[in-house]
Amino acid sequence: MKKRIFRYLKHIILTIVIIVPAFMIFSLLNGKVIKYDKNRLVSNWQNEGPYVFFENDSLLIINYIKGNKKDGFYVDSKTAIADSNIQLKCFYPLDSSAFSYSLNTNFEIPKSVYADNNKILAISDIESNYKTFRNFLISSEVIDKQLNWTFGENHLVLVGDFIDRSYFTTQVLWFIYKLEQDAKSKGGNVHFILGNHEIMNMQGNHKNAKSKYRAIASILDKKQYEFYSKESFLGRWMESKNTLEVINGNLFVHGGISPEMHSLTIGIDSINSIIRKQYFKSYYPKKDGNKLIQTLTSSKTSPYWYRGYYKKELSQKSIDKGLKLFNAKAVIVGHNTQKKVNKSYNGKVIGIDLIHPQDYYSYFFERHSEALLIENDKYFRVLDDGEKIEI
Repeated sequence: MKKRIFRYLKHIILTIVIIVPAFMIFSLLNGKVIKYDKNRLVSNWQNEGPYVFFENDSLLIINYIKGNKKDGFYVDSKTAIADSNIQLKCFYPLDSSAFSYSLNTNFEIPKSVYADNNKILAISDIESNYKTFRNFLISSEVIDKQLNWTFGENHLVLVGDFIDRSYFTTQVLWFIYKLEQDAKSKGGNVHFILGNHEIMNMQGNHKNAKSKYRAIASILDKKQYEFYSKESFLGRWMESKNTLEVINGNLFVHGGISPEMHSLTIGIDSINSIIRKQYFKSYYPKKDGNKLIQTLTSSKTSPYWYRGYYKKELSQKSIDKGLKLFNAKAVIVGHNTQKKVNKSYNGKVIGIDLIHPQDYYSYFFERHSEALLIENDKYFRVLDDGEKIEI
């Protein structure tokens, strides 16, 4: 009996010794990670916010969540005149840090085309991971450790899907807002190009948001869709953003240019304008609907949804035709996960969507962020330690 038990134990130990290292090696080679230690501080909602809503066009309601799960939560609310100098602070619980910024209710629609000789750093699909985003910008010398803009007159391009799937959507959006204000004061530019997830949330589709936000909506006595509605500050701010921009001859768009767009006879300003007017309207195919609007807002053909570049359904000729519409030499896209920033279609399509580290996990195999740097007409992968590799 003892020999049988010993034999079983020996087989179990040998199995563990063989399978576990093999699994870890396989995971490493295939870019997989093992996550552990989900940070409990994601449930710390003390000072969560701000959640800012328009009482009317001249009055704002500013809300912060206070309290905790044990003793209960409550809302600290105050009003402010919309055009006054409103200073706010956004708190991040995982390292007890915060950043400050001021509100400006004058939402300006950005240009669609920029032409200068300045550098461009582009990153996409941060998916509500504030710390990952912040630390990457520090290592890339876009900001310093005090979160001050240090990128001069250069361009930081955010190619969509900065919200959903993690716990820090509010922090990420206010951080982008702060960066935008800071960059502008130094002659630089932050380009927040909307992706499908931003627009989904503006349309009331929050299926990919963490349950935290459903609970916070309840605490605020709101519905979840109201976070990004026309009555919210962030909703009106995002409504001003573009879905396509050309910067120094490079087209930036979250999804891509579908073949259905190739026959368009309108320019990029008109395309952005048409799409912007549909941000709060959920798309569905209409038998007798406006064909142009349907092409530009469909979940299959719109610039913020299209996935054809990575389905091998396009020819080089088709890629070139799409670029010609915008007088662009290359298109930079997110939306489709890549192992690293890379070029395809003779360098005309550059994919920059990676699975970034999630703020609230630790990893046995580290997960790393990357971005694209365009400098002197050369394209570089930028790693999260600041290293640049030409592609």
